[in-house]
Amino acid sequence: MPRPPQDPQIRIDEILDATELLVSTKGYRKTTISDIAGKLGVAQGMLYYYFKSKDEIIEAVMFRQLSSLLIKIEKVVYSDMYTATEQIEVIINIIIKIIEHDAQDLIQSMFREEKFLPIQKKIFNRTILCLKPYLLRIIEKGNQAGSFHVTNPNITIDFFFSILRCLSDALCEDNRDELPCRLRMTEYLVESLFGMPKNTIQLSC
Repeated sequence: MPRPPQDPQIRIDEILDATELLVSTKGYRKTTISDIAGKLGVAQGMLYYYFKSKDEIIEAVMFRQLSSLLIKIEKVVYSDMYTATEQIEVIINIIIKIIEHDAQDLIQSMFREEKFLPIQKKIFNRTILCLKPYLLRIIEKGNQAGSFHVTNPNITIDFFFSILRCLSDALCEDNRDELPCRLRMTEYLVESLFGMPKNTIQLSC
C-alpha cells in the first residue's frame, strides 16, 4: 500500500475530487472503490486507510459541498453590498445554483438513493445549525431597515428552512415542468414569511 502523504488532507481531497467526478459521470451505483482507486492510480487499500467504505467517502463529499455553500453564504451575510432582502434572495439562489448546476449530478444521484436518507438528514440538520446565526443577523438588519416585519425570528427561521427543504426536494425531482411554479411559490412564501412586499425577490435556475 502506498505511503500516505505527510498531510493527510491532501490525499483526502484527492479522493473526494475523484469520487465526485466519477459519481457525477457514472452515478452512485456504478461507481466502485476500484474505480476511485483507478482514477487516482493507487491501490484500493490506500482508500481504506482514510475511509471505511464508499458510502463514507460519499458522505464526506456531501459535507464538503455543504462547507463550500457556507463559505459563499458567509461572504454574502458580511458584505455591505446587499440589503437584507437581497441577502435572502442571493442565499436562496446560491442554494439553487449548487443543486442545479455546480453539483447537480452528484446531489441528485444521492437524493434518489433511499439509503442516503440518514445522510440527507445529517446534512440538513448541520445546515440549520450553521445558517441560523447568519439568518438572525439578516433578520435584525431587515427589521431595523423596515424591509422585514419579523416578530419572532426563531419561528420564522424554522419555517424558512421548511421552505428550503421543499424547494431542495423539488430541484432533485425529475419533473422539470413544475419547477417554475415551485420557484414562484417559494418567492411568495418567503416574502410573506419575512413581511416583504410582493415581488421583492426573484429566484431563477
